[in-house]
Amino acid sequence: MADLIITIDGPAASGKSTVARRLAEKLGATFLDTGAMYRAVTLAAMQTGVDMNDEDELLRIMQKSNFRFSAEQDKMTVCINGVDVTEQIRHPEVTANARYIASKASLRAELVRMQRQFAEGAKKIVTEGRDQGTVAFEDADIKFYLTADSCQRAKRRRAELQAKGGMESLEQTRTAIEERDKNDESRTVGPLKPADDAIVIDTTNLTLEQVVEKVLRCVKEKCPKKS
Repeated sequence: MADLIITIDGPAASGKSTVARRLAEKLGATFLDTGAMYRAVTLAAMQTGVDMNDEDELLRIMQKSNFRFSAEQDKMTVCINGVDVTEQIRHPEVTANARYIASKASLRAELVRMQRQFAEGAKKIVTEGRDQGTVAFEDADIKFYLTADSCQRAKRRRAELQAKGGMESLEQTRTAIEERDKNDESRTVGPLKPADDAIVIDTTNLTLEQVVEKVLRCVKEKCPKKS
């Protein structure tokens, strides 16, 4: 396992992915994008046309597929059965179907195994998701939970979508985020919540740079020899 493990959890559009990437860069650490893993499994299932509610069949497809995840600069490159799908996993239909993977206990357990396996090959790792500090890496050196009010998160997400040509209104985006929050928080396995020992940071009124510096300062204070 990595010598230094930092987890960053939080709801959609709280800034955790961008903060995790920046933090990893500043620390010379490997960035683990767990969302990319969930999307990869989702895409593999979609490519077979399987019923997304069939947990046994989804697990079978997941176990027989060859997934390769490699950290390159500030992003994770994803291959399925030797094919680079790094861009494909970001398509809206994949995003919409990822909830089927996230809600199934056997698939989440297998993904946690994959995440831990990935961490074994890194000296320092910054991992982000929704259950990294509570399930995947309960013994992490330091844990963060980023949050922000739904209105601010909706503005951030809408800006991202518009940059890619999306036409959703702010209200539509906010509704989607709040629905995602409800689903994530009510899951029976790996529900979205801060770990008991997590440092909670409200990013609503903070710039990206301010959040990164705050997180970095906490890491250096708590883990001076490892960071």
